[in-house]
Amino acid sequence: MLLEKISSLLDEIQHLTASTPEEIERLRQHYLSKKGAIAALMNDFRTVAAEQKREVGMRINELKTQAFDKINALRDQVADTAMEGEQLDMTRTPYPIPLGTRHPLTIVTNEIINIFTRMGFTLADGPEVEDDLHIFTKMNFAADHPARDMQDTFFVEQHGTDVTKNILLRSHTSSVQARVMEHTQPPIRVICPGRVYRNEAITARAHCFFHQLEGLYVDRNVSFTDLKQVLLTFARELFGEGTDIRLRPSYFPFTEPSAEMDITCHICGGKGCGFCKHTGWVEILGCGMVDPNVLELCGIDSKEFSGYAFGLGIERITNLKYRVSDLRMFSENDVRFLHEFEAAL
Repeated sequence: MLLEKISSLLDEIQHLTASTPEEIERLRQHYLSKKGAIAALMNDFRTVAAEQKREVGMRINELKTQAFDKINALRDQVADTAMEGEQLDMTRTPYPIPLGTRHPLTIVTNEIINIFTRMGFTLADGPEVEDDLHIFTKMNFAADHPARDMQDTFFVEQHGTDVTKNILLRSHTSSVQARVMEHTQPPIRVICPGRVYRNEAITARAHCFFHQLEGLYVDRNVSFTDLKQVLLTFARELFGEGTDIRLRPSYFPFTEPSAEMDITCHICGGKGCGFCKHTGWVEILGCGMVDPNVLELCGIDSKEFSGYAFGLGIERITNLKYRVSDLRMFSENDVRFLHEFEAAL
């Protein structure tokens, strides 16, 4: 008796038809819901003789599979018919399109580039995989300078003391300045943004890669006063008209004299707070007059020309503007973090 019911239902299912999603849903409820026709067979299954349970159970499972397949086939058929009727343009961009946002480092980099290009600087770029000659030698680094050591630099290939064959990931974008001076005679006024690499432990305050922007101006009669005025203009454009700067003597192999530049803390206005360690000042970049040795090594007559250079960390500036406490957040691609900068575009 039960096998006859199964055969009858199987015949019904094979001849099912439907033309709308509502009709398909009614068929699904009639045959496959908890109170449907197939579920009702299970009540009769309890009365089946033990020797027939295996066969009957297999037939019920077959019936259920056939019902699923038939209803899914009807759904596909109705969906295809609907698409043909609507004549959808499959090349059209889906709508609505969620708007993305620029990365905070990109926002700040573009802002800095815009400031310097308005002052007459042009963009220059160079390879991230460089040679020792342009990274260190032409930047006046001594042969035994600690920066050449593997503790600070990622070497790709190292051939003893042969600086023309030692290949490394650039540790600063000064190599771009060296390449520009090699192939361009003054006047030179360029900025060189880009990613750099150093062999450092990754923490909230340091990373093995980060971003720099360096500037170079070489011409006749360039003075430290010119450098100071450019940096003051830059600081006030970026952080506000009330920003002051101070220059502290420092040392860099490629500049002489050299200085580190601080700005008045834009959080406390120079009065002193936890962010500026109660000094009222925050360091943002290094700078100086281009060392005559660097000019000569790059093919420029240091007796006729002089120049200045400066370099800043993009992450450092971004932290100052947006107070991001953990540098690792810049490279983790957390969408929640990136969405916080939508209003900064």
